[in-house]
This record gives sequence, structure tokens and C-alpha cells, in this order.
Amino acid sequence: MRAHDEETPLRTDPVRVDKWLWAARFFKTRSLAADAVDGGKVHVNGDRAKPAKLVRPGDEVRLRHGPYEHVLVVAGTAEKRGSAPEAQRLYRETDASREAREKLHWQLTKAAPAMEAAPGRPTKQDRRALQKFRGR
Repeated sequence: MRAHDEETPLRTDPVRVDKWLWAARFFKTRSLAADAVDGGKVHVNGDRAKPAKLVRPGDEVRLRHGPYEHVLVVAGTAEKRGSAPEAQRLYRETDASREAREKLHWQLTKAAPAMEAAPGRPTKQDRRALQKFRGR
């Protein structure tokens, strides 16, 4: 077994929430994570967070990312951004959160659209019917 294949133990020291969100790969940059926290899209243990709010293992983080809401339990902390498998070890998503996200994803992608798109440009017959309807 190679050295990088072994799982290193998770850190337990507190870290800023914006840094944790970046390390857990929810945001591409720390500034995007800080903007989301400032915008009220992140709550820690039920309270609206500020970027400097410290998170520890066991804390609940609610994150609204686009149309989806993630409910996460912090499993570990990291000061630096690692690989995707390492990032996934930093949190556990609740079952209810995962089911709600999957349901919303299905609704957004699979459910029938409210209105069908027109097949294209109206024909001459369609334009005449429209003019007749408008009283021209």
C-alpha cells in the first residue's frame, strides 16, 4: 500500500467556516465561500454565520447552494484544500437533506415543463389567424 492510499486521521481543531467550505470543495475559492456566508446562505448550528465563525466536528452547517440546500454535519476540519475524496471525509450529509436534494433535482430536470415551447416561427396561416383574432 502506498503512503497516499492510507487515510490520515481527521483534524479536530476549530477552523473558519469560509475556509472549511472551501476545503470541503463546496466553493472554488475562499472569497466565493466568504461571499456566500456574508449573503446569509450559511447557518451554523441554527444561527446565521459570519466568515470568521469557527466550526468544529459535530457542528451542523446548513448551506444553500443554488436551488439546493445541504444539511451537513462536520466530521473533520482542514486548513488546506485537498483532493475530492479527502474533502468528502470532512462532512456527512443527513439522509433527509440528501433525499430532499434528489427530489428537487428530479423535479427540476424530469418534471414536465409548465409550457411547451413553440415549434418555431409561425406560418403564414398562423399569422393570418393571429391578425384575424386581433381584429386587423
